[in-house]
Amino acid sequence: MLISEFARRAGLSVDTVRFYIRKGLLAPGTGLKGGSNPYQLFAEEHLEVARAIRMAQGLGFTLREIATLAAEYQAGMTTERSLELMRMQLGRLEEKAAQLGAMIDYTRAKVAWLESDQKGAEPLLGDYEGCRMEAGMGSGQVD
Repeated sequence: MLISEFARRAGLSVDTVRFYIRKGLLAPGTGLKGGSNPYQLFAEEHLEVARAIRMAQGLGFTLREIATLAAEYQAGMTTERSLELMRMQLGRLEEKAAQLGAMIDYTRAKVAWLESDQKGAEPLLGDYEGCRMEAGMGSGQVD
């Protein structure tokens, strides 16, 4: 399939697909048409790669990390290494969850304060950041 169909089926923009190619995350084949600039051809397997990239980004991995992990995976990543990476990522996600929880708590308090015609002390973000983040820190860390 050509890049436009691939992008549509992968749920990506053509520019994003081209960016992934430049970064070495996708390696389409080339067709005979197109003269000095042959068409890039994508297969079903490229759709799986694109889905894996999007999932990894959703888990918080950077594109640089994804490229490194893909190379490591193709070279034969061990179960121990996979487990190490997943534990590390779990810690990152738990930290993000704690940060989001703090923002939710703060926003709820601010809404309640505003709804009460600003009675009492105004909630301060700093009062909420520390308690949630400290509570979330220990659970996901790798020892």
